[in-house]
Amino acid sequence: QYRVEPGKTVVVEKLAGEAGAPVVFDQVLLVSSGDGGSVTIGKPIVAGAKVTGEIVEHGRGEKLIVFKFRRRKNYVRKNGHRQDYTAVKIAAIEA
Repeated sequence: QYRVEPGKTVVVEKLAGEAGAPVVFDQVLLVSSGDGGSVTIGKPIVAGAKVTGEIVEHGRGEKLIVFKFRRRKNYVRKNGHRQDYTAVKIAAIEA
């Protein structure tokens, strides 16, 4: 779940598509008017609501080190992991 606003960039899990390609998220859980007015909560999703955006870039996150060992057993494992991500610039929220 991500909180988005028009004009902002959000980092999500890796999506298919190249930079500049449009993307549509149609499973919206909550829509707010933004001025503190109306709020629409889905059951579980808001019918007819969608968020459109544009893929800015694909990238990889910071490296995480996974280190495992068992004492006295000569067992040591060290792995690195970098998560793939996609940066999406939000164009509009339609409700």
